[in-house]
Amino acid sequence: MSDTQSLIEDRPPSVAHVFLERVTATPDAEAYRYPVPATTPGGSETWGSYTWREAGERVSAIAAGLMKLGIQPEERVALASSTRVDWILCDFGVLCSGAATTTVYPSTNTDETAYILSDSESRVLIAEDAAQLAKVREKRDELPRLAHVVVMEQADAVARSEDPEGWVLSLDELIRRGNAHLEEQPESVRDSVGTLRSDQLATLIYTSGTTGKPKGVRLPHECWSYMARAIAQTGLVNGEDVQYLWLPLAHVFGKVLTAGQVEVGHVTAVDGRVDKIIDNLPVVRPTYMAAVPRIFEKVYNGVAAKAKAGGAAKYKIFQWAAGVAREYGKVTQDNYRRTGVASAPAGLKAKHAVADRLVYAQLREAFGGRLRACVSGSAALAPDIGFFFSGAGIHILEGYGLTESSAASFVNPGEAYRTGTVGKPLPGTEVRIADDGEVLLRGPGIMQGYHGLPEKTAEVLESDGWFHTGDIGELSSDGYLRITDRKKDLIKTSGGKYIAPAEVEGQFKAVCPYVSNILVHGADRNFCTALIALDEPSLTQWASEHESLKDKPYEAVVASDEVRELIDGYVEQLNSGLQRWQRIKKFRILPRDLDIEHGELTPSLKVKRPVVEREFKHLIDEMYEGSRAA
Repeated sequence: MSDTQSLIEDRPPSVAHVFLERVTATPDAEAYRYPVPATTPGGSETWGSYTWREAGERVSAIAAGLMKLGIQPEERVALASSTRVDWILCDFGVLCSGAATTTVYPSTNTDETAYILSDSESRVLIAEDAAQLAKVREKRDELPRLAHVVVMEQADAVARSEDPEGWVLSLDELIRRGNAHLEEQPESVRDSVGTLRSDQLATLIYTSGTTGKPKGVRLPHECWSYMARAIAQTGLVNGEDVQYLWLPLAHVFGKVLTAGQVEVGHVTAVDGRVDKIIDNLPVVRPTYMAAVPRIFEKVYNGVAAKAKAGGAAKYKIFQWAAGVAREYGKVTQDNYRRTGVASAPAGLKAKHAVADRLVYAQLREAFGGRLRACVSGSAALAPDIGFFFSGAGIHILEGYGLTESSAASFVNPGEAYRTGTVGKPLPGTEVRIADDGEVLLRGPGIMQGYHGLPEKTAEVLESDGWFHTGDIGELSSDGYLRITDRKKDLIKTSGGKYIAPAEVEGQFKAVCPYVSNILVHGADRNFCTALIALDEPSLTQWASEHESLKDKPYEAVVASDEVRELIDGYVEQLNSGLQRWQRIKKFRILPRDLDIEHGELTPSLKVKRPVVEREFKHLIDEMYEGSRAA
């Protein structure tokens, strides 16, 4: 047995153990940073900080407070909040109390929030603010098991006369009760953690899913303790790192990052406000961060649009530099694969040095200037965008996993990363490719099953532990995995040709700086079409430079002949690099971008294809009018 494998197998029963071990090992080291609102009108926001000791005290008080409320082992405590430091501390508090966390996105509507709380039989809801509290007040009669609502924002924790007595309390009040309990029973939290079993339920995460009602994924304690150890064993992070964490913590990708951090002990700056990312990066100056591909696409499109707005000469320089970056990224990665050295020919190095001074250095500075690597997950990153960032010195390590596998099943291995792949399996995770190309996984990170849905569990989880991911992939001879598409999303044309829409969509995102989302269609049809949603800020900037469109509302701009002609040029550019049967023969530009509010995107920004196809069915029908189907 290797030392690495031994460390993975000899892990503690839960991540709650790992958390307490971290507090004991480095009590005075900095653990978390968080934004603090300005105290005076017009003042500046600052950043506060917790040491591991301070974080541990707050977690213990939350855990003891929940125990004082009568919460029993494995009973569910739901968390409905945006990403903030108290989300993390409350989650660890739930785990240390012996209870299990049910995660709820703050953007989830009232009906679905009530469904998740009811299906999970949650006893307590920890709500961020008055808006989250209002959702459960509206559905109070449907939630007889919900005994208490704890509100993070003190000012919003206002009980109404119609609320049951003691139903609403603030997080501060819960912590006060917890501290009082700890004065009476100082070892109660450590005793609770000491009784945790590895197979005990720790987290119930409801898949946002692209179809149907969300399913509760049951993840026991061993999933998170395994993830904590396995992430540390990859060597990708170390105790000196500063992580910038903004991803939704209700999503498994965000949550797994909290497990890796407590094992390694580095600093994490936490702020879930997406509109603050650009402002925060130069302040936080992270050494690594995780993101979904849409963020990198927006950065790339924003830089391209800014260059274009600077005039023809500036845009030409950017296009040249982007081409150099892609070539440099491909060549250096290929050479590293062959020789172990990320080298490039002298001529390319000289061009790269010039492009670095003109473009790449400013881009790296915008990310804080210290970024060693980014981890990208949740969806596929277009390879051309990945190679661009690689050549610009911002190394995007793609990874892969699902809610059902605790998020981090694969990740690219540091300097040996390969753009276009999701890297190698984490230590302790097994993979095999089924006869039909489906990726199967087995290991300590795999779920117990779907909550209350044994038939659904049996559809994806075999008796010997192999989990069917639903993704199609290929393994290289040295163990790198490439995901080609979702099994259910593969298109078969009426001519019998198979097409992976994600591959075509990714290529379009790399050539068109104005695209936000694109959906390729063509199943049982004799040609492919596309619905294209544009990025409003980028397109608005472009429109401001054209007299005929200047000052027009976005709806008029996006419907104009000029915009159709603009996008048509990029579609032609895309088609020039595709096989005949992959080419986009017709397209329609959507009147607005896809969003979470209309139910077209999941909270992790994945496109819900069935919803979009339903919403814009008239446009799809219009494109195929008069053509023959299978």
